[in-house]
Amino acid sequence: MQHEEILKRLKSQSNPVAVASMARFGINPQNTYGVSIPDLRKLAKETGRNHILSQQLWASGIHEARILATMIDSPKEVTEEQMGHWIKDIDSWDICDQCCNNLFGKTAFACQKAAEWSSREEEFIKRAGFVLMACLAIHDKKADDKQFERFLPIIKREAADNRNLVAKAVNWALRQIGKRNLTLNRKAIEAAKEAQKTDSRSAKWIASDAIRELTSEAVQKRLHKNHQRI
Repeated sequence: MQHEEILKRLKSQSNPVAVASMARFGINPQNTYGVSIPDLRKLAKETGRNHILSQQLWASGIHEARILATMIDSPKEVTEEQMGHWIKDIDSWDICDQCCNNLFGKTAFACQKAAEWSSREEEFIKRAGFVLMACLAIHDKKADDKQFERFLPIIKREAADNRNLVAKAVNWALRQIGKRNLTLNRKAIEAAKEAQKTDSRSAKWIASDAIRELTSEAVQKRLHKNHQRI
């Protein structure tokens, strides 16, 4: 399937009501058709993995085409240079999250970029750094604890960023790291308690919310159960 055909197909599924709804949730309505994620996933399955096609779709600048590009690209073919170009193009939190979850988090550069981007000032690039941390914590089952322990000082340092899109991503990363196992749970709670002592309103919210979940009976029960299986 050629990229022109895909773009026509996406345009034919335009839903102005959905676009308006997306805008209310802080999603950039520019160059957006309002095609749902389930429909994009169906199209991705139909298309299959295609690195070249993903580049063409991303270059279109169309919101849904870019999300689709993240679904069909091959993580093994993604270069550091591509990640650098794409991350600068991101102008909406949903593309940021889809890109990290569908593609960037599965590349060989994921851990490196998580640390690098989390120190950037640009809102969506910084968010991407912490979303990558969360994605790695959820999906990278083979990673050792040290990888995530290195993220905790970064989380503590950047928790003072009061931008909502950044703060939510920092919180997400902290919670997911703390839910991997008992050791990381303890370390994440310690990091949260340290962040809680700062004067930052954002850091206090991030820490309190994370502590609430990480110390909850449900999380503790699951972690102890998993620990007994080891």
